[in-house]
Amino acid sequence: MPKKSKNQREAEQRVRQQGVRDNAREARRPSRDDIARMLLWKTISDAHKSGKAGPPFLKEIADDIVDGLTRLGFDDQQSYDVFDELVRKYADGLFPFRPKRHLGRGPEKFTS
Repeated sequence: MPKKSKNQREAEQRVRQQGVRDNAREARRPSRDDIARMLLWKTISDAHKSGKAGPPFLKEIADDIVDGLTRLGFDDQQSYDVFDELVRKYADGLFPFRPKRHLGRGPEKFTS
């Protein structure tokens, strides 16, 4: 059998990947990014609720995250800036995420 062309392999991959996304949506399976967003929000909002222990904990988390991002090639100051923006956004504990309309129901009341 002759080798498939690159375009044919890519087209088949697009079809397979769309099937994976469709199945995940139908099963209401969160992505790794959905989990990461929720984890970061919970971490930041809970740290702010913990009082004096929160800021040192967030500094440690920020340093670890920025260290990892720097190893990936991102600028360290830009990484701190983005993290600080998220901390300001998430600090009030209000649920900051838009509803996932493709899941078929509205946002639930959620408090950390």
